[in-house]
Amino acid sequence: MQYAIQQLYYDGKYQPATSSKTFQTIDPSTSKPLAEVQAASHADIDSAVASARTAFYSWSQTSPVERSRILLKAVSLLRAQNDTIAKTETQDTGKPFSETSTVDIVTGADTLEYYANLVASGGLNGETAQLRPDAWIYTKKEALGVCAGIGAWNYPIQIALWKSAPCLAAGNCMVYKPSEMTPLHGQILAQIYTEAGIPPGVFNIVQGDGAVGGYLISHPGIAKVSFTGQVSTGQQVASAAASGMKYVTMELGGKSPLIILPDTELENAVDGAMMANFFSTGQVCTNGTRVFLHKSMKRAFENRLLEKMEYIRSLEPMDPNSNFGPLVSEIHYKKVLGYINHGIAVDKAKLLCGGVKKPNMPAGYENGFWVQPTIFTDCKDDMKITTEEIFGPVLCILEYESVEEVVARANNTKLGLAAGVFGRDLNQCHEVISKLEAGITWINTWGESPAEMSVGGWKMSGLGVENGRRGLMAWVREKSTLVEGGGIVGTVFAKL
Repeated sequence: MQYAIQQLYYDGKYQPATSSKTFQTIDPSTSKPLAEVQAASHADIDSAVASARTAFYSWSQTSPVERSRILLKAVSLLRAQNDTIAKTETQDTGKPFSETSTVDIVTGADTLEYYANLVASGGLNGETAQLRPDAWIYTKKEALGVCAGIGAWNYPIQIALWKSAPCLAAGNCMVYKPSEMTPLHGQILAQIYTEAGIPPGVFNIVQGDGAVGGYLISHPGIAKVSFTGQVSTGQQVASAAASGMKYVTMELGGKSPLIILPDTELENAVDGAMMANFFSTGQVCTNGTRVFLHKSMKRAFENRLLEKMEYIRSLEPMDPNSNFGPLVSEIHYKKVLGYINHGIAVDKAKLLCGGVKKPNMPAGYENGFWVQPTIFTDCKDDMKITTEEIFGPVLCILEYESVEEVVARANNTKLGLAAGVFGRDLNQCHEVISKLEAGITWINTWGESPAEMSVGGWKMSGLGVENGRRGLMAWVREKSTLVEGGGIVGTVFAKL
């Protein structure tokens, strides 16, 4: 399917870019172009920010209940158009329709619904304290202003909603830049917000590469930057934002440990490891790519894992039985293959399954960016494949003997996005989780991040959180006021 040329969207309508530059978005399953996308110029970004600044006063002064009503209309529109949007996400990202239709739009709409209800039910209320009988302190939560959202390519519309939902619910306006790898959701979401009744300028879309994002985050009209992406880019974004004293939220990468305790039921251990590595073709920042197995169960685990690998099906993305898509782009495809080659040739890890050979695909899909789900075993902690984020379907098995040992090894990384533990003894699981240095953790499950759950990385994996009640606080600033009601102004400058 070919899409119309993608324009910018600000001031409540489509806007042609003035840069005269365009780029293509590619269907990863076929490597064929989907659409031409117009890239924003600096002048276009200025116009989008100006539109948002004009809209800010009115939107921020709109009552939380009224903002909630509008956002809930957008939720209804998202749910009604779920399958249509999911088809676009499948073509843009390569992810199977079975995934995009049940996860991406659904969870994004859940987050918008959560924040709409939260602000309508007092989530932005301040606090009061009586200082003295005739003196009171009250606090007020106020919107920040115009915020920049920088999206990632793996969950395009979900991430756009994770950022825009609390931003808009709190009374801010947003200029959002989708990833140039997966830009098609931008116009869709902007249209839905406009149809729901969000005023012109409240939510805006600018398209382009890192240079567009760089100009946007450095713009003096931007009060906050919310970024999702790799650590190195996040460091640059945070540095640029800090020079302007902007608020920031950073959701960055990980090399997360999945610890399987020796009492874990074998089926649960295997299913958990597969979900933590092969869901969404491994292109998930929270994936548990370092699977720590107690030596007593390593052989049984590997045997059952190999048996279950046949349940991973690379089919046409719209086939309801497909559950494993291609990688998102040729650049990323080559990067992931490079890691697999390194694991074989340099790290000398044992290749248990997969490798660099492309899987057999139906006619028409041979040139897509398909890769085999890959398993390495007998891995060591200092291997490149166990220390660097691959962001692909590459599972590394590491053996351990004691709980104290595995916790120390799991924490031996500069990253701290996610971690998890599987086991029958819940008290022991809780004890292990309490010692792991990560912001997002799971026990006997992996990957679910509901709107109610705050998510954010520790160490080099990020700053701040998204989702949950704390996620709303990332989009407001506090104003404290002390009121003296005694009728007398205290002074030290009195006549002796």
